[in-house]
Amino acid sequence: MTQKLIALDLDGTTLNNQSKITPKTVDVLQRAAKAGNMVAIATGRPNRISENYYFQLGLNTPMVNFNGGLIHIPNHTWAGEKSSTIPRDLVFDVLKLKQDLPIRMVAAEGKNFLYADQIADLDIGFFPNSLTKDQILNQQSLKTDPTSLTIFVDNQDQDYIKQELLKKYPNIELNSWGGEVNALEVVHQGINKYTGVEYLADYFKIPSKDIIAFGDEVNDLEMLTHVGWGVAMANAVDKVKAVANDVTTLPNSQDGLADYLEKYLAV
Repeated sequence: MTQKLIALDLDGTTLNNQSKITPKTVDVLQRAAKAGNMVAIATGRPNRISENYYFQLGLNTPMVNFNGGLIHIPNHTWAGEKSSTIPRDLVFDVLKLKQDLPIRMVAAEGKNFLYADQIADLDIGFFPNSLTKDQILNQQSLKTDPTSLTIFVDNQDQDYIKQELLKKYPNIELNSWGGEVNALEVVHQGINKYTGVEYLADYFKIPSKDIIAFGDEVNDLEMLTHVGWGVAMANAVDKVKAVANDVTTLPNSQDGLADYLEKYLAV
């Protein structure tokens, strides 16, 4: 059998609605890996809240975090590790914008750090609900360029912020979060999940036609559009279903990924 690169989104795809990986999904993905395929997580999540899933699956492959901003092997030094950053001055400009706009929180992070200007009053599990003094975001604490900046701001103010930042920093990419949370995420220009997955495919000499990717949200669009076989979850947003080669029969809440992959690979 030809080796496949299997790229997995986490939320709404590999994870069920309780943010868990079911025993069935673990079993199918481990069998896929044992059969010689490369299983790789490609998530918008930072590494600090996704490595637990990586270890649960028993992976030893590289992982794509921050929607392509960081490609690394957790707990290992890897020659192929790649990180993209944005200028720290941009972060300080956003903190200044906060004086005039109802921005609820600003968080900057990289592989080994997270700084936020205040606690998020949002129960989304992505950010801690307490900060140490060392984690308060300001010009003294943020000493290096971050991989990602998240700005929690109402949708009606997002366009203004996008215009202001792009005027001064043309080499950035601005993405709105999907779902119910209003947030803008800033990463380096051209960074998305597909650039991360493509980097892995090139590094390990896997042809694009042998990449199969699963996703459900708008940050999966490029990945599902450009890989050899893009699969949208049954619970995916319409935009994602429209670009996918196929759609799973079952949603993420019913092991849709495992069900599809088991039949697709015949493992």
